[in-house]
Amino acid sequence: MPTNFTVVPVEARADGGQDEGPEQTEAPGPPEGGEPNCPSPGDGNPGESSPFIGSVEVGGETAFERKSMALFEEEMDSNPMVSSLLNKLANYTNLSQGAAEHEEAEDSRRRQAKSPRMGTFIGVYLPCLQNILGVILFLRLTWIVGAAGVLESFLIVSVCCTCTMLTAISMSAIATNGVVPAGGSYYMISRSLGPEFGGAVGLCFYLGTTFAGAMYILGTIEIFLTYISPSAAVVQAAGAGGEATALLHNMRIYGTCTLALMVMVVFVGVKYVNKLALVFLACVVLSILAIYAGVIKTAFDPPDIPICLLGNRTLSRRSFDVCAKVHAADNGSAATALWGLFCNSSTASTSCDPYFAQNNVTEIQGIPGVVSGALLDNLWSAYADKGVFVEKKGVPSVPVPEESRAGGLPYVLTDIMTYFTMLVGIYFPSVTGIMAGSNRSGDLKDAQKSIPTGTILAIVTTSFIYLSCIVLFGACIEGVILRDKFGEALQGNLVIGMLAWPSPWVIVIGSFFSTCGAGLQSLTGAPRLLQAIARDGIVPFLQVFGHGKANGEPTWALLLTALICETGILIASLDGVAPILSMFFLMCYMFVNLACALQTLLRTPNWRPRFKYYHWAEKEWGDGIRGLSLNAARYALLHVEHGPLHTKNWRPQVLVMLNLDAEQHVKHPRLLSFTSQLKAGKGLTIVGSVLEGTFLDKHVEARRAEENIRALMGTEKAKGFCQLVVSSSLRDGMSHLIQSAGLGGMKHNTVLMAWPEAWKREDSPFSWKNFVDTVRDTTAAQQALLVAKNVDLFPQNQERFSDGYIDVWWIVHDGGLLMLLPFLLRQHKVWRRCQMRIFTVAQVHDNSIQMKKDLQTFLYHLRISAEVEVVEMVENDISAFTYERTLVMEQRSQMLKQMQLSKTEQEREAQLIHDRNTISHSAMAARTQAPSTLDKVQMTWTKEKLVAEKHRNKDASVSGFRDLFSLKPEWGSLDQSNVRRMHTAVKLNGVVLDKSQDAQLVLLNMPGPPRNRQGDENYMEFLEVLTEGLNRALLVRGSGREVVTIYS
Repeated sequence: MPTNFTVVPVEARADGGQDEGPEQTEAPGPPEGGEPNCPSPGDGNPGESSPFIGSVEVGGETAFERKSMALFEEEMDSNPMVSSLLNKLANYTNLSQGAAEHEEAEDSRRRQAKSPRMGTFIGVYLPCLQNILGVILFLRLTWIVGAAGVLESFLIVSVCCTCTMLTAISMSAIATNGVVPAGGSYYMISRSLGPEFGGAVGLCFYLGTTFAGAMYILGTIEIFLTYISPSAAVVQAAGAGGEATALLHNMRIYGTCTLALMVMVVFVGVKYVNKLALVFLACVVLSILAIYAGVIKTAFDPPDIPICLLGNRTLSRRSFDVCAKVHAADNGSAATALWGLFCNSSTASTSCDPYFAQNNVTEIQGIPGVVSGALLDNLWSAYADKGVFVEKKGVPSVPVPEESRAGGLPYVLTDIMTYFTMLVGIYFPSVTGIMAGSNRSGDLKDAQKSIPTGTILAIVTTSFIYLSCIVLFGACIEGVILRDKFGEALQGNLVIGMLAWPSPWVIVIGSFFSTCGAGLQSLTGAPRLLQAIARDGIVPFLQVFGHGKANGEPTWALLLTALICETGILIASLDGVAPILSMFFLMCYMFVNLACALQTLLRTPNWRPRFKYYHWAEKEWGDGIRGLSLNAARYALLHVEHGPLHTKNWRPQVLVMLNLDAEQHVKHPRLLSFTSQLKAGKGLTIVGSVLEGTFLDKHVEARRAEENIRALMGTEKAKGFCQLVVSSSLRDGMSHLIQSAGLGGMKHNTVLMAWPEAWKREDSPFSWKNFVDTVRDTTAAQQALLVAKNVDLFPQNQERFSDGYIDVWWIVHDGGLLMLLPFLLRQHKVWRRCQMRIFTVAQVHDNSIQMKKDLQTFLYHLRISAEVEVVEMVENDISAFTYERTLVMEQRSQMLKQMQLSKTEQEREAQLIHDRNTISHSAMAARTQAPSTLDKVQMTWTKEKLVAEKHRNKDASVSGFRDLFSLKPEWGSLDQSNVRRMHTAVKLNGVVLDKSQDAQLVLLNMPGPPRNRQGDENYMEFLEVLTEGLNRALLVRGSGREVVTIYS
């Protein structure tokens, strides 16, 4: 072998010679007459000038391939050389790449080469910044600081920002765990972690985004009606105290109209919404800069914004200008507008409000400035109930006993009750929006780098903005103004706007367009998210929303989004919608963090994120929940008891034995349909089959057969596992399945198979033998056996029986499985309308009336509804079976031994039958009396012989018989046990046909095979006669244990 090699670039090879290896049919050897180790040109020569591997060919084969790769050339079709895969792996793309599609993708990639994709700042950082900073900052943050105080507000913001930061860290780990697919955060999470987490996150994210749209629209309308144009209200206040109700109605009217307008904009021109995103972002940035500029200005030039107090109560200045009871006039003093609000008239003897009369009116500065010391006054919380006066601490006030809070007085009152968790619910939507960057994953140059960096930087930036604003608001603004939610003490101006510089309108207009744009973007993104979920088919009833216009726009999803958004608008309160939004986003973030935590705790090999600073750990075998499922399954299997279950916990755990044709397709697909109807997705189902041969020769056919079986299981909705065995004989393979299918305590207890219809055909000489041996195997394994006769006539899952009966012929008691099976079948839609009938057989000495009553009582205690009928048969018809043995779980006596006839013996038997039919009656009788060698010869009963015998005239040449089991003269040489068993089958078949000819399904006890294995063919004949003429029959053989109980 060569001691060293020259590594050369394989892609430089132009003639494709390196791909010739897989085409060789046999391993190339060394050159004739040469040594195997002799070096070839280039071997051991670092100065190799040729850029091709093995460019020197020997006999049409490269020397390199002949000497080094000969051991692998036969495997190159399935295991190509690494060198041939490196280029493909390096150029991996998540686009589908057929021949034409690949060329189109390459052409479009070349055309777009001049327009580079977005980086971290433009693609992730700014979109996250725009979505995080929004309506709560402008409309509610000052009020939260006033109610909770600076310290608790700081805690609220810290908790919420920590939650989003941890979620962003988890999302960063997910985003860097492999190629990030285009399609946004939903695709990233669902494709990385599986449909369980992806669907949960997607639905929560969709509902959160939809209600966010409602919140932004309500914020837009609140800014418009409260701070821009209060006179535009459609519904006017009906009287004192009716302002709040009128505002709610106006919010609903304007909100609905705004929603309709935005939906039309999104439907017609969604591209314009995306183009305006930078405009909306500019509004947010300018507004925040104006706030910081205003704070800086207050340090050396605080604005003059007087606040009017009556005692320690804050007054609304919407109805008066002068903050005094009286003012100087030409003739002395005159009452002010404020006096008129509290008193009946302007005379000295007028009647005034007691609190107004006993307390002074004072003015304080609403924004004293950042160096005024207001921070110390605003450190602590001031939670209050609804309708409480907004009061300033430290100002003298004369209380009035039993004061009536009459409406109409210009006090500033709290509109809702405030407490810590409620403020958390209102504030939390202001920190959402962290997935805005991942939603653009398809437009990023390096998504795995940009998403973690941009998202975390955006959260750090916004967290700093929120935390600094809390401190600055508490330091600059008076506490009563902070708690004045709608700026009533500021003559209806926006509180945060009065702080901004150069003008309050910068904040008002900026926040208006910011919230309006955020609402449009929510209505743009939510329908697309719903469309993606619907197209994935995770939730079946949502699939209709996967359709849209010809250009892919989600029309139906937009309609549903608008309807859900309208429910939020009808709430008409920003404070009422925000907690709902918080719950959806919290659930969404919980699933993201849980998925990352599970991946780490389960140590999945595929969990290898490039982002190493996440706080969880690593594990996975395909999708996020699978590793946990495997561990949970292992835990459950180890704790399942291996002994028999209690009777009330027993249910059929089915091993379905399928036969395959020459093309590895299932011969009887209806058997899986019946399995699905019987199991209804509950319990264990193992679908097994056997291929005859050796695994080395049949592994390809085995794989194809398993794929066919799995496909059929999916079509027939048979939920379970597929287990295929390749064995030297079908007999051994079926035995192996019966013994070894399942795992631990999760093993089958019932075998379901089809009746071998071809058991009489000459080309299937061993099918009946395999069948009988399988029956014996199930008996030895203490497993129940179900044999479907005429299985191709069984109904499919799509069929529905509108009426009919499921008839149970209860001949012997085998544990109650005969009664349990119809009950389980009737749980399925196919059999639901069928009625259940139970037949049992009475002999002459049995009291059939009492038997019927006893059986009805037994079924009543079993909670099984069924009609009961007792069939009477003449004496000795079924002498071996009694009602007593039926109820005490005893088996019918075993069939007499039978022998398997060779071809010569079959010919001899045919000759003997011919001779007996032609010899006279006397000669037949003489032969019967003399000891003969024929008393060991048995007759093989065929269907034709049985039918002929069943319809023979009893008054023919024979003298008749005293009972059904009397010996006919011409049958003297036959074994009498075979005759009796055949008559049993014939007579019982006649009774079943008489009662159940039109039944949808007939269930019968299946007799056991003979203990002596010689003559199993007669056993098959007995079963054939027993079920002759029935459309659908199910032979049932119990496992030897009780499977139903009357106890709960």
